[in-house]
Amino acid sequence: MPTATASREDKTDTPPAGQDHDDAEKYPTRDFGLIPIPPRLRYHPDKPFHFGLLMNMSFGFASTFIVANLYYCQPLLIEFSKSFGVTYEQVSRIPTLVQAGYAIGLVLISPLGDLVRRRGLILLCVLVSTCLTIGCAITASLQVFEALSFLIGVVTVVPQILMPLAADLAPPERRASALAVVLSGLMLGILIARVLAGVIGNFTSWRVVYYTSIGVQGLVFGGAYLILPDYPAKNAGMSYFGILYTMGRYAVTEPLLIQAALINIASSSIFTAFWVTLTFLLGGDPYNYSTLVIGLFGLVGMLGVMVGPLMGRLIDRLVPWYSALVATCMLLVFTMVQTVGGGINIAAVIIACFGLDVFRQTQQVSLSTAVFGISAAARSRLNAVLILSIFIGQVMGTSVGTLVFTKYGWRPMAGMLMALCGAQLFFLLLRGPHVPRHVWVGYRGGLEARKSVVEARRREQEADGGSAQEGDLEAVAQSRGEKAAVEDQEKGQSTRVEERTVERQ
Repeated sequence: MPTATASREDKTDTPPAGQDHDDAEKYPTRDFGLIPIPPRLRYHPDKPFHFGLLMNMSFGFASTFIVANLYYCQPLLIEFSKSFGVTYEQVSRIPTLVQAGYAIGLVLISPLGDLVRRRGLILLCVLVSTCLTIGCAITASLQVFEALSFLIGVVTVVPQILMPLAADLAPPERRASALAVVLSGLMLGILIARVLAGVIGNFTSWRVVYYTSIGVQGLVFGGAYLILPDYPAKNAGMSYFGILYTMGRYAVTEPLLIQAALINIASSSIFTAFWVTLTFLLGGDPYNYSTLVIGLFGLVGMLGVMVGPLMGRLIDRLVPWYSALVATCMLLVFTMVQTVGGGINIAAVIIACFGLDVFRQTQQVSLSTAVFGISAAARSRLNAVLILSIFIGQVMGTSVGTLVFTKYGWRPMAGMLMALCGAQLFFLLLRGPHVPRHVWVGYRGGLEARKSVVEARRREQEADGGSAQEGDLEAVAQSRGEKAAVEDQEKGQSTRVEERTVERQ
């Protein structure tokens, strides 16, 4: 993806701060005005936080077990219907309500990461989610359970607050790796939630799943309190509605963001359609696998997710546009594998499961890395737009993929996924790797792929620009000096004329 040039107020990743030691008194020392922040986690402008492996992994851990809240309910629908004494149709509303709440949280809560302190926002979201989960575990009313599930979806946006925070804290040369760890945790949570809920619900009550979730979220809250650094608000002068307005403006005026969103929609549709229809493929001829065996294919997906952080290191070395190009081409290759071999040889399905997980994640990290370069002060809003595009793709992939598979079969559905891969390549190739921020189409700026070379050229240009500016200042000073000399000479001449006139008189 092109490397965008941020506007003047957005150039720094760290918030502006007074550089005196006395300025540290302006930053909070308590969460919510009540709970003391550990001294080593308090923000000080002269002591930037070290974003190490432990903190990065803690971000991934939190993402895993918070995003799981969205998916615990899916394998438990039959148990819900028995426990609440209702029909399958009635309990089928629960996953929809959770996802609807999540979409609302993406729009209304995750952009707050650009307005308020993110430590307090994350702790509050985890605390509220834990309390709501307690209600889900003990209620005997379906209506109450549905309402609580909806609200849990609204506050389950912690991973989408952590990703921009990781981008702010990580050094530029490790930004993609940091994002890859957080994203791996998020995708791992999606897979783990279904497996854990299915196994626990099969041998005990569904309520035990939610009791387990309460305990895990308590661990996340405690870990966040002890590890998460306090980071000042980046746009303290803006209002909440101003944040929402600018998010909408970014969504329609930033070519790079729009390009990434379109690619995300197509790619997410492929990923979701594949996994949804895979159950139908493996459950029918020629495989006829049991539900347990089909569930084990999720382990292949987990293996692909774990490779993600390694791919992040590759992305750190390349201009994001090229890593996105490689990932998109590989998605096309693995889609072709499952199109040709699906329904014939199980090895083709296993290879496709692994490859789609690895390169879908690689593509998403590449797109996020590029988009976060648009504005350091707006990363939460930019991330919200990206995640909304993924959400749209998931809805499209589920509905359209299922419809095509049930009417026409596996290969026509797989052919549709190949067409979506072609659409991704089309959107990506519209803009080159170094196109200026507000240019919609073209390849201005060259085709250099190595990030180190691009950064070296940028530093040289900045140095040349500084030298040119100094030269301009010297020229101005020289011209001013010459002008002053001419004025002095004219004054001297006029003085001598006056003296001669006086002598004659």
